[in-house]
Amino acid sequence: MPEGVAYPKEIKSFVRRAGRTTTGQAKAFEDLGPRFLLPYQPNAIDFVAAYENSTQASGQNDAQSRPIILEIGFGMGEATAHIAGVMPEKNFLCCEVHEPGVGALLKRIGEQNLSNIRIVAHDAVDVIDNMLPLQSLDGVHIFFPDPWHKKKHNKRRLIQSALIAKLAARLKVGGYIHCATDWQPYAEQILEVLSQEPLLRNTATTSHPELAGYAPKPHYRPLTKFENRGIKLGHGVWDLVFERI
Repeated sequence: MPEGVAYPKEIKSFVRRAGRTTTGQAKAFEDLGPRFLLPYQPNAIDFVAAYENSTQASGQNDAQSRPIILEIGFGMGEATAHIAGVMPEKNFLCCEVHEPGVGALLKRIGEQNLSNIRIVAHDAVDVIDNMLPLQSLDGVHIFFPDPWHKKKHNKRRLIQSALIAKLAARLKVGGYIHCATDWQPYAEQILEVLSQEPLLRNTATTSHPELAGYAPKPHYRPLTKFENRGIKLGHGVWDLVFERI
């Protein structure tokens, strides 16, 4: 920025970190990137065109009627590929800026013969603002976002009121937001932020009142190696599922 001009304060869904792309990931970029990577564009996405080859797995030929699930920050794609495999009737739009993670998910797509994933390697906030029309999504997944443990860094956390308002507005009525974290202070913040959004309702309030606002782990979210390691160390995991009203 020019001298004397403050850096613009805006939501960012990521902090770019260095990483090394493996040979296998690089090959996945070359072989599968043209089909499964969608370029960022400052106008609404055409979901039918984007997923025109994704109907074979479920036998459902009407791409326009298939639910769209947005995932923000999929890491190395382990959970993403698993969920896409067990829910072939849904299409997944996945945002991640970490190049090795994008390559890893592309590699999993090839290995598992998945057709219902598309990746936008761009900041999710820009994608939400410019590519996703209002009430265009059936679900949103945000699994294990960076907790920014230090109090002075809490403001960098992804789950904040402004972002949740954007996401809620882009959910269809009956659509859902599913967040998961293994850091209790962040779980408490997420619960507070989601509860304050007037367009959302906590699905666990009446079905599982004993969980104090948190939800049981939905069947589709797998226990990843990272999560299993944390559980063995005594770490908790909190799932939160809210519905658009």
